[in-house]
Amino acid sequence: MKPLRVALLGCGVVGTEVVRLLHEQATDLTARVGAPLELAGIAVRRLDRERPGIDPELLTTDAMSLVTRDDVDIVIEVIGGIEPARSLIVGAMKTGKAVVSANKALLAEDGETVFGAAREYGVDLYYEASVAGAIPLLRPLRESLVGDHVQRVLGIVNGTTNYILDQMDTNGAGFSDALEEAQSLGYAEADPTADVEGFDAAAKAAILAQLAFHTVVTGADVYREGITEVTAHDVAGAKAMNCVVKLLAICERVPSTDGRNGRGVSVRVYPAMIPRSHPLASVREAYNAVFVEAESAGSLMFYGAGAGGAPTASAVLGDLVAVARNKVGGTRGPVESTYAQLPVLPMGETVTRYHVQLDVADKSGVLAQVAEVFAHQDVSIQTVRQEGRGDEAQLVIVTHKATDAALSATVDALGGLQNVRRVASVMRVEGEQQT
Repeated sequence: MKPLRVALLGCGVVGTEVVRLLHEQATDLTARVGAPLELAGIAVRRLDRERPGIDPELLTTDAMSLVTRDDVDIVIEVIGGIEPARSLIVGAMKTGKAVVSANKALLAEDGETVFGAAREYGVDLYYEASVAGAIPLLRPLRESLVGDHVQRVLGIVNGTTNYILDQMDTNGAGFSDALEEAQSLGYAEADPTADVEGFDAAAKAAILAQLAFHTVVTGADVYREGITEVTAHDVAGAKAMNCVVKLLAICERVPSTDGRNGRGVSVRVYPAMIPRSHPLASVREAYNAVFVEAESAGSLMFYGAGAGGAPTASAVLGDLVAVARNKVGGTRGPVESTYAQLPVLPMGETVTRYHVQLDVADKSGVLAQVAEVFAHQDVSIQTVRQEGRGDEAQLVIVTHKATDAALSATVDALGGLQNVRRVASVMRVEGEQQT
């Protein structure tokens, strides 16, 4: 058959791996697709950089001309960011090109524009590599579970933060030392803000929520806390509860008061304690894992390498084969649907649990004062542990489930008590079934 011509936008770590795999697996890819795949060109910012293994004749700085060429059938976008990626993708779609993207930032901030363009121009848009690297996660949500009701998606979707928290848990490292080690190993960027402040995980949570709940969710809709405030004290507190601290992305359907699946969705990212018995607790180092709970399918877990050139390129090639097969067969893949239009609920309405550590005066009546504050906000206490230290004591309180607004108000009120010297730590607790 006539070869399918592929334009590649970006030739960094991921783009270089995509080129390598296209060359090394050319024969197999031809057999799987039903037609040869040929690189038509590679758009880069600068032509003067050395790129071993890359044919210089393929390189161009005119990305828009490349993606709109008549001899290009499929466009792969791995440059990231919002612009010029958005304009290039939409420009490619206008001229009938299918698109494969790994761009989590664009899909989280303005997915509706690119999804809308794919619908308008009747082309494929595949983006498995935008979340969790090589882990096949989006395709199951988009296709395998499309006949089911997904209730909850709970996962570790950032390898950098998982490595840091794992080192703090297993080796007793402080945050700064664990971050420095992650940078030395290449798990963290020189500027780790996007990872450690939760922006990367929030973008991925928005994409997962859109697919799981058929609702428009942007990165700005996601409640976000990073791990920079997690201390060795927090990690020790988790160990005392037989828990571990993980940065979790949580997307869940919130039923209405009459039990129907129609009230809204909650999407958030924050560090939380989870029991060591939970499958996510055993996810070590820079690995990712996502737990999906569906009405009929039950609980499913997806685990693997969530980042890196080769794993991400593997996901890109998988999407490339899918859209190429559609081209050969004259068909299209699934089109994103936001028919449900569920509202994204504010964090204050989210139901969760808290682990609170207080430094208090070691005198009679203090515990009663603290308990009264919880009762005033209608927050039920599950467990209390007290340890004396001379004139001071430490109270460790774990709550039952309550709205985050009530729990937050409780913590604020505790800080105003005369006998509470300091609210030493506040962390949410996830992964347990207590009410």
